Amino acid sequence: MYLTQGLHRSLQRNPAKTALTHLGVQGSRSLCFEALVPAVARRAAALAAQGVRRGDRVALLSANDDRLVQALFACWWHGAVACPLNVRAATPELALALADCDPALLLCDDALAERLPPTRVPCVDLEAFAAQADRLVALPDTRTGGDALAAILYTGGTTGRSKGVMLSHANLWSASITRAAELPNPPDSVSLLVAPLFHVAGLGRLVGQTTAGGSCATLAAFRPDAVLAAIESLGIGDIIVVPTMLQSLLDDPGFRADRVQSLQRIAFGAAPMPPDLLDRALAAWPQSEFFQAYGLTETAGAVCINLPENHRSATARAAGRLNSVGRAGLGAEIIVADEHGQEVPRGEVGEVLCRGPMVTTGYWRNPEATAAAFRDGWFRTGDAGRMHADGTLAIVDRLKDMIISGGENVYCAEVEAVLRAHPAVAQAAVVGVPDLRWGEAVHAFVVPKGAADEDTLRAWCRQQLAGYKCPRGYSIVAELPLSAAGKVLKHKLREQARTS
Repeated sequence: MYLTQGLHRSLQRNPAKTALTHLGVQGSRSLCFEALVPAVARRAAALAAQGVRRGDRVALLSANDDRLVQALFACWWHGAVACPLNVRAATPELALALADCDPALLLCDDALAERLPPTRVPCVDLEAFAAQADRLVALPDTRTGGDALAAILYTGGTTGRSKGVMLSHANLWSASITRAAELPNPPDSVSLLVAPLFHVAGLGRLVGQTTAGGSCATLAAFRPDAVLAAIESLGIGDIIVVPTMLQSLLDDPGFRADRVQSLQRIAFGAAPMPPDLLDRALAAWPQSEFFQAYGLTETAGAVCINLPENHRSATARAAGRLNSVGRAGLGAEIIVADEHGQEVPRGEVGEVLCRGPMVTTGYWRNPEATAAAFRDGWFRTGDAGRMHADGTLAIVDRLKDMIISGGENVYCAEVEAVLRAHPAVAQAAVVGVPDLRWGEAVHAFVVPKGAADEDTLRAWCRQQLAGYKCPRGYSIVAELPLSAAGKVLKHKLREQARTS
């Protein structure tokens, strides 16, 4: 199990088939497998020329495009570890990630270079890297795989420190097979990668589609008009979206259902799907398969899949299956457990635990977080769930203090730490409140010790945090509600935010 295996297989079977297309502002670029594979091999040679050795980390900062895809596969071809960084991260956040993964090389889109912190890590523009590679002799594939580390993906940190999730070749391969066993992609399918490749959803879809021998298309950013145009022009058959993306497509003035019927499979997750939105989408694509995927970065992708038949069948809906995340996929074991790690009876609420070949071994250079995340070999998801009698899993709440806004994970403690660092802030608490557009919105309660006005706090957060983490609403209060143990009673804050 090595992540370049799909490239070799496709080169042998379909060398002239389009492997990768990038849809840019100034036009599109395409590569067939016969061109893509040697391009990847030459970029592996460029990594070696930059001093990157097998097992070294390579940081990558770029929006989705063909250059990034080739660089990712070059890392795996060479036996290096890819560390794709969040393009929406603020400079201090990038500094923390770079310090943590300690890369031998940073490959960066020149358009994002101004966001980078001062660093001693050698930095090469992706375009210059490609030009260098084109002058070199291709290297043979190391065929590094199995338990060897393939990627480090950074999540928001509940303690203010971002955690690097270690994913091996076997982890990512297994997650792809888990999905493929339930919903195999036809080899002639084209998957549109709109989920960013620094997210497990985007990276996992790239791996899965390549493993199956299918084609991929990339867009630098999600724009409804561009996505609709791509679906129509390339015959896109597969896409992963969060609910806000789906709503944007349906609400776009240029939406014409008859022009986008090539889209046969629509996966969604990361945030609750409003029932009325799902019904609109089902009507717009009457022949398409809709399914919900449940998983985490730590599980390399989906471990539960709510199958298409549960979305259209009146019987399945009546049985409540639409309100679940489906059953455990191939290779995944899932239980709902009490605080002692013991499985609870069906129908009772507990913490969702998972194990299987797709589950991470832990967090990069963070043994404390790794130890806290596992219990007797089971990964603790931090989600509260209920297992039904038929083996379907319902997620009822989150145990972890996390907000999902527009499909992005926002950890309250991280935002609170930034707010408390402002000299005019004495205390801060952050909660998620329902939002029609984003699913949840970040709301901050601030106890001031000076002139802590809303505009000042907004500007402060924008300097320190990615935009999606910044509070959309503020409440300046005299005190925070506390329990007898001194803990902030966030359920009271949520109620206050909703009624204010």
